[in-house]
Amino acid sequence: MSAFEGQETTVPTKKLFCPVRVGPLTLSHRVVMAPLTRLRSKVPGDMPVELMAEYYGQRASEGGLIISEGTVVSRGGRGYLGAPGIYCDAHVAAWRKVTEAVHAKGGYIFMQLWHVGRVSHFEMVGGEMPIAPSVVPFEGIVYTTNGWVKTSPHRELKLEEIPGLVDEFRKAAKNAKAAGFDGVEIHAANGYIFDQFLQDGSNKRTDGYGGPVENRARLLFEALEAVVDKWGAGRVGVRLSPNSRYNSMSDSHPEATFAYVAERLNQYGLAYLHIIEPRVKGNETVLEDMPPVAAEQLRKVFKGNILAAGGFDADSAEVIVEKGIADLVAFGRSFLANPDLPKRIKRGLPLNSYDRATFYNHDARGYTDYPFYNDEPDAR
Repeated sequence: MSAFEGQETTVPTKKLFCPVRVGPLTLSHRVVMAPLTRLRSKVPGDMPVELMAEYYGQRASEGGLIISEGTVVSRGGRGYLGAPGIYCDAHVAAWRKVTEAVHAKGGYIFMQLWHVGRVSHFEMVGGEMPIAPSVVPFEGIVYTTNGWVKTSPHRELKLEEIPGLVDEFRKAAKNAKAAGFDGVEIHAANGYIFDQFLQDGSNKRTDGYGGPVENRARLLFEALEAVVDKWGAGRVGVRLSPNSRYNSMSDSHPEATFAYVAERLNQYGLAYLHIIEPRVKGNETVLEDMPPVAAEQLRKVFKGNILAAGGFDADSAEVIVEKGIADLVAFGRSFLANPDLPKRIKRGLPLNSYDRATFYNHDARGYTDYPFYNDEPDAR
């Protein structure tokens, strides 16, 4: 539970509510809704449903930014039953209802583009083996028709298959634009496909996509250039998780690896670099008192907007923005439970507590039934 849930904050939040430019957009505040996997999409088909439009519309605010839940770019990128897709025309039409709901409130929404790589199960990828940069046994779980199960054995992605994977991100970016999103974020964190290539604990290749960090980062930058080609760099973000052990990730020189990536990202003029602090593992904040080391380290390298994520509350978010370590702060669980979170933080109002049992409940419970603060008759 976040340290400020159920409490009122007395720390001024002036900086959090100063406008900030994100590419061509001007946000009225810096409280961003983090990408949150909720598994409410229609099964089979990975189809967004109207309940999702209500959920995102509830959490939209004038001039505020939402990042969608991880959205798979292909059937081969699936790992969690109920996660939405963006790889066909039907997905585009369904997502358009979501973007319209957010825009009706004056908000902005980016889509997070996702491929899970080895964090999958043969059931989720059509009976095939999930792909990875290399075959490295690891501990992981995914969600299938049998509930949470261990991942299947995976196979090494063939060199000749890599252009096809990049093209999946290109097509997904094009589809996100057609669906009315304001931009996209490439999910290169948390042990999924790009993170698997980046970190040498999971990448043992000896070709042009393995070995030195320049090679291990190649796939990410090829996909980034494909996505930027469809959107322009100012509407593209990248998410990284330096030093994270989630999904059994490891790297022999993590500071050098992620500094290299951040430095190269400076060449693009991105909307933001989204950094997850290592104190967060999945949905858990495992080290409450750990300072935001990842954002602080990469702030020395990256010159654009930094969006910090990882167990922040109103007080710590204000501090990291005031210090200039981050320009925006992403809130996850507290935004899940408080559709009007920016208002509550700004006014120091108490927060609803979240119900972990309904994170992946597949219906409206714990999804669209969290109350707004009831000081206004039209709060809903």
